[in-house]
Amino acid sequence: MTAPQDLSGWTRLTTGTASVDIVGRKKIWYIGFAVVIAVCVLSLVFRGFNLGIDFTGGSQIQLPAVGANGPITVAQVDEVYQGVIGTEPETTQAVGTGDAAAIVLQSEPLSAEQMVPLREAFLTQLQPLGSDGVPSAAAISDSQVSGTWGGEVTTQALLALAVFIVLVTIFLAAYFERAMAWAALIALLNDIVVTAGVYSIIGLEVTPATVIGLLTILGFSLYDTVVVFDKVRENSRGLLKLTRRTYAEAANLALNQTLMRSMNTSLIAILPVLGLLVVGVGLLGVGTLADLALVQLVGMITGVVSSLLLATPVLVDIKLRDQRFRDQADRVAARRARAAAAPDGAAPDGEAAPDAEPATDTLAAVSSTAPAAPRPGARPTGKTGRRRR
Repeated sequence: MTAPQDLSGWTRLTTGTASVDIVGRKKIWYIGFAVVIAVCVLSLVFRGFNLGIDFTGGSQIQLPAVGANGPITVAQVDEVYQGVIGTEPETTQAVGTGDAAAIVLQSEPLSAEQMVPLREAFLTQLQPLGSDGVPSAAAISDSQVSGTWGGEVTTQALLALAVFIVLVTIFLAAYFERAMAWAALIALLNDIVVTAGVYSIIGLEVTPATVIGLLTILGFSLYDTVVVFDKVRENSRGLLKLTRRTYAEAANLALNQTLMRSMNTSLIAILPVLGLLVVGVGLLGVGTLADLALVQLVGMITGVVSSLLLATPVLVDIKLRDQRFRDQADRVAARRARAAAAPDGAAPDGEAAPDAEPATDTLAAVSSTAPAAPRPGARPTGKTGRRRR
């Protein structure tokens, strides 16, 4: 009976039978992650964060974006402020749309003696319209913000992060094993550093909502990793007694089997966050909603990439520090070498023949002597060990 034709790449991907050699290219992923982390750490050290007013303290002034003479622009507000105070404000931005549109200005703390002439200048030069449709001083609101609250939020967030990491480590070590716990934590720390680095590099304002949003991505970052590791554990059960595939190949097979699930889950999770970001920025203007959505979007993208390209390769490297798995890989290589030397691919001494087509192995020792190594995502093709024809 002839074997069915090979499925298309997309079909193999969706059915979990793809043969993408992810673990075998781990050096490429390591270099890429190392470069990204180095850039992020350098930015965090030398550039730091653009802390919002909730962390630094200061004054905030808000006025309608419509005046008696037409729309009020950010440039006009900055010009009036600089003419009265003598310096530029820290940030000035337009928020909201339609009747809710407004201009929000944030600056260093202003005294009452500075605030009175500034309000008068805004009223006389820009003439912001009140709710009754006429220029009104009541349309201009100001508040003094202390940096204490932002500091308290950060302290509590760091405490929550430490507790979360400890509890996750205990759970992963109990549910899986220590090697998987370490690999998952390395990927999680990568997600935190990269997300924080993106904010530092781009200069995005860090608010208490940003800090809270960072905590919300931690669970998502681990979700994909746990799914893949569960499949790795299933594929590697009793592996040390077998010579069919190495631990690296079993882990790579798990990645291929869960690859489409990870991509679909991530896409479904990211779409609502994108919608939240569009609504927050496009309709409501920059604010708490937009801050939460932005940090979640960056963290989710980083999390899915690290769970696929970093966590499992790190797990393989940790496991291969165990001599038992290195010995098992040597036995796999020896078996394949004997099978390659046997006529018609039949293994000598009554051993079962290799069960898949040749491909590049993820272990150097195996790849040098394994012309019949299974493809990265290949599955057994027959119970007797012989390939079907």
